[in-house]
Amino acid sequence: MTSATEDLQDTGPNLKRHVGVVGLLFASVGSIIGSGWLFGALNAAQQAGPAAIISWALGGVMILLIALVYAELGTMFPLSGGVVRFPHLAFGSFASYTAGWITWVAVATTAPIEVMAALQYGTKYAPFTAEHTVNGESVYTLTGLGYVAAVLLMAVFVIVNYYGIKWFARINNVLVGWKIFIILLVIAAFLVTAFHGENFTSHGFKPEGWHGVFTAIATSGIVFSYLGFRQGIELAGETDNPRRNVPLSVIGSVLITGLIYIALQFAFIGALDPGTLSDSGGWADLSFQNDFGPLAALATLLGLSWLAILLYADAIISPGDTGLIYTTVTSRISYAMARNGNAPQVLARTTSRGVPFISLLVTFFVGLIVFLPFPSWQQLVGFITSATVLSFSSGPLVLAALRKRLPDQERPFRLPGGHVIPVLAFWASNLIIYWSGWDIVWKLAVAVAIGFVLLPIYHVLGQDTPKLDLRAGATWVVPWLLGLLVISWLGNYPEPAAGNQMMLSFSTAIPIIFVFSVAIYVLAYRSPLPTAEIEEHVERSRAESELEEQELDRA
Repeated sequence: MTSATEDLQDTGPNLKRHVGVVGLLFASVGSIIGSGWLFGALNAAQQAGPAAIISWALGGVMILLIALVYAELGTMFPLSGGVVRFPHLAFGSFASYTAGWITWVAVATTAPIEVMAALQYGTKYAPFTAEHTVNGESVYTLTGLGYVAAVLLMAVFVIVNYYGIKWFARINNVLVGWKIFIILLVIAAFLVTAFHGENFTSHGFKPEGWHGVFTAIATSGIVFSYLGFRQGIELAGETDNPRRNVPLSVIGSVLITGLIYIALQFAFIGALDPGTLSDSGGWADLSFQNDFGPLAALATLLGLSWLAILLYADAIISPGDTGLIYTTVTSRISYAMARNGNAPQVLARTTSRGVPFISLLVTFFVGLIVFLPFPSWQQLVGFITSATVLSFSSGPLVLAALRKRLPDQERPFRLPGGHVIPVLAFWASNLIIYWSGWDIVWKLAVAVAIGFVLLPIYHVLGQDTPKLDLRAGATWVVPWLLGLLVISWLGNYPEPAAGNQMMLSFSTAIPIIFVFSVAIYVLAYRSPLPTAEIEEHVERSRAESELEEQELDRA
């Protein structure tokens, strides 16, 4: 049998460890602060009223639980594309393919969606998009000029990535600094210029009850606004000190942005003119006329025209930077799937700069397809949110399996509390998917089904494909995905119903999903690969890390 080291050498130079602690933290923070915050304050207020502050806090806690799981995994095995490669270690090829396919679908569509968001804001200055009404909903689609601009922006992302992760980190650090400065400036300007405390009670603090609070977490852009913490995991194989840098970037990015988002929501609600709120008829119908962005519109109403100009500029910079980051990450996911044997090996080839160039090209062309006029940017954001959370969901199960099979494995960062936090993290993931609603969950199920159709085709046509390890993977993957689909169909999200049965209520759905989550967790805990096979996967990953260190020494 060919050794792991020899196999890895066939793919050429490896990814290089050029990202320090600041670069890794800023990669996570920069990915978190994309287009979500530009829309999230208004969308969350429409869903939950002033209780949107609770939605941001709860969403942050739920994502932090998931992030803590990956902080332990990311320091145990600092591998690029870790979210995809961790399930392979514990459960084999079928589980890692499932996680990889879902993750790839989510990240491959994020960069072009961020570009579309930037161009929609940019329509204030040039006709990049045109407004249409589809099924009674106002949507923006790209014009001819918009398509040209979108292709050029995606091409810029590829060029920056081609010149290596070092250049990406340098550019991203500057852009992230700008984005943090703008958000803090908006918060300070709103609080100083106007604050109306009555807005928090005049139309009810929770006008839609807890149903609205939880709906806002999943569908208004709150969870979407936190999901960038993953970059600290995906780029773990390219940082110079993963033991220190990965936990700091993963946990620190969620805490930093969580505080910022809560402060922004508080300032947004307080700065609203009570008359504007009354004229709109309450929180659910709150809107701003003749403007492309709610924060810029509010700044204009407050007489802060200079801030509105900065916000329009940032509305291009923030999504553009996030698009740059996700172009990087999508190529790393393709790289990771190829390393696992679940995708063509050409995707794992790297240039002399340590860049997976073929994966970058695939990312670019998929992005061009996504630029087709989909029905709604908002619906795509909801889909991306659910797909990304679904891809994260396997992390707690992997952690439990590796603790069982490899209890003596070195863990530079060990999550305390035994099974408590992993179970809560898995429960939180399933709740977020449930709250996103049946109209999104069934589309996600179709995307997963397409992946399962492609899997046997690849195994028939591919060469040297690994065994699927169905006993370890399918034992919990299949009932988990089917169970989520059935619970969502029976549930009361969305409301009014969009094909779901409305048989579950707030008081019944949450405990049912908890019991379901524990059952799947136990199934996964009982079905990991044998210790010897896991150790073989770990040894292969260790050999890869050593090769990357050698490449760094030669660079």
